[in-house]
Amino acid sequence: MKKISHWIDGKVVEGTSGRSGVVWQPATGEQQASVDFASVEETGHAIAVAKAAFASWRSTNLSRRAEVMFHMRELVDANRKEIASLLSSEHGKVLGDALGEVARGLENIEYACGVPNLLKGGYSEQASSGVDVYSIKQPLGVVAGITPFNFPAMVPMWMFANALACGNTFVLKPSEKDPSASMFIAELLKQAGLPDGCFNVINGDKVAVDAILHHPDIAAVSFVGSTPIAKYVYETGTANGKRVQALGGAKNHMLVLPDADLDMAADAAVSAAYGSAGERCMAISVVLAIDSVADALIEKVKARIPNIQVGSAADAANEMGPLITGEHRDKVAGYIAGAAAEGATLVVDGRDGAPGGGFFLKPSLIDNARPGMKCYDDEIFGPVLMVTRVKTYAEGLALINDNQYGNGTAIFTRDGGVARQFQFDVQVGMVGINVPIPVPVSYYSFGGWKASLFGDQHMYGPDGINFFTRSKVITSRWPDPATSTVDLGFPTNR
Repeated sequence: MKKISHWIDGKVVEGTSGRSGVVWQPATGEQQASVDFASVEETGHAIAVAKAAFASWRSTNLSRRAEVMFHMRELVDANRKEIASLLSSEHGKVLGDALGEVARGLENIEYACGVPNLLKGGYSEQASSGVDVYSIKQPLGVVAGITPFNFPAMVPMWMFANALACGNTFVLKPSEKDPSASMFIAELLKQAGLPDGCFNVINGDKVAVDAILHHPDIAAVSFVGSTPIAKYVYETGTANGKRVQALGGAKNHMLVLPDADLDMAADAAVSAAYGSAGERCMAISVVLAIDSVADALIEKVKARIPNIQVGSAADAANEMGPLITGEHRDKVAGYIAGAAAEGATLVVDGRDGAPGGGFFLKPSLIDNARPGMKCYDDEIFGPVLMVTRVKTYAEGLALINDNQYGNGTAIFTRDGGVARQFQFDVQVGMVGINVPIPVPVSYYSFGGWKASLFGDQHMYGPDGINFFTRSKVITSRWPDPATSTVDLGFPTNR
């Protein structure tokens, strides 16, 4: 059976803790590998290696750092199918979805290739008589990424590309459920010319996470996961003096107005709710349908569900794969059962007719979901779409703004004025107008509001550069020594 260990100082390092976890094949329900779980000492060793590599990498010129990123971009592009195959095998997502993940991650490496321009500071000549003032951006040191199971290639690329390009060294703790993509990425970075020790992978569980959060040599932590864990990571990391960005969960609403093209809205809702088996923080979980079009929209969504091919990624005809583990599949099934008990209407029950042998559910559609029901309030993270009927635009907007999460939202309408008002009023970090999954391109930044984000900086893009650097301002003067005097007054620019 395959054994997955750690990547430290440019090579695979066998675990010594004696603890390990199971990596499942979600499509069959069988174990396909074991993964070593790092101890505190092993995690500390990886951090020490990264610290030792920092001085040299930080001093590496920007052109060389960019060159490494360009090489990495070419290697990821050339190995798209192999990376996607690892994702399909361990996460369960179908190959087309996995290839899409690699493509979106690759955009972030491409953005990091422009690091010589991204790290330019500012300069003010003659800020005072004979005085120039300028600013520069410098790396933090050893930084860490803690990444989720649902995007085991893309989310690490959100983090390490900018972090490394800015001159930091990196320790990655991927999800223990699907760690092979991170190990493969480490090999590609070595091939791209990244010096040994600059990128390290520590596999493990909460022991490794806590070791990162408490270690004095970790300067910053970037995290993506559920809201309770994001809050824990943020509070623990900042209490230990670290810069932290922690992206949490979501309950994304899609508001459909009466003037919307209902076929387009139905296509969008189905695509955004059931893609990747709903295991996306940007998935549409709730459709807010104005009463006058709710029945028609539900019928259109219902009619599309039987056409979704559910099964293993091994069959190219399948469009939706299994959930990540049997435990998670059962949890999602519990929400479906609980919805009816709470008074919602189960229009399509995804527990019926799901393929056997793996961790499968079919798409579910629930009508009449309301705040106060667990199916509405909680992040289900599975192929479950709810419909909440509202009388007006204002009522729909209020439901979105009252929700504890503020990750993503969408509005479907043909009225440009209403759409503009929506983007102005809605209290959510990422907004789609006739776009159901408004994930920003790599030269903007990704992140939500409220309980979907802990910290001040969003992920990747300009915020990612800011997060992985700190600014320094230099005030410079080269006077004639003959003019030097003692002056105890407060310095001014006049």
